[in-house]
Amino acid sequence: MARLHLVCGLPGSGKSTLARELETAGEGIRLSPDEWMVALGFDLYDEKARTHVEHLQWSFGQRLLAGGISVILENGFWSREERDAYRSVAATHGAATRLHYLFVPIEELKRRIAARNLDLPPKTTINPNDLDAWSAMFEPPTEEELNR
Repeated sequence: MARLHLVCGLPGSGKSTLARELETAGEGIRLSPDEWMVALGFDLYDEKARTHVEHLQWSFGQRLLAGGISVILENGFWSREERDAYRSVAATHGAATRLHYLFVPIEELKRRIAARNLDLPPKTTINPNDLDAWSAMFEPPTEEELNR
């Protein structure tokens, strides 16, 4: 049975690292919005481009799920509503869903982002101070949601 892996967390929490590990372990095909945006030359803060990339990846992901191939999405999944919507669509393709939540304290996220920025080109960096506002918008999964 195909499985949809939703990798949930704020920037710097280790989503890409976990998603790569899952892919290497044969758990599915990994789709990373950030990697596609960089490859296409978009600024990571370009919300219109991000929306298009995520929709394209989800359309492709659904085709994979329908074909019995597991998918790993590392979009962050900041709201329960979004996570539930992906779960619901995956179920229509006969796929199970597993939510992977990566919690990291905000100061550690800022440290990780600042360190990562040192090795990245300008259009691919994240302002660590944006994490304060983002964490206020982020809806962490409940225990019930994690155990579904």
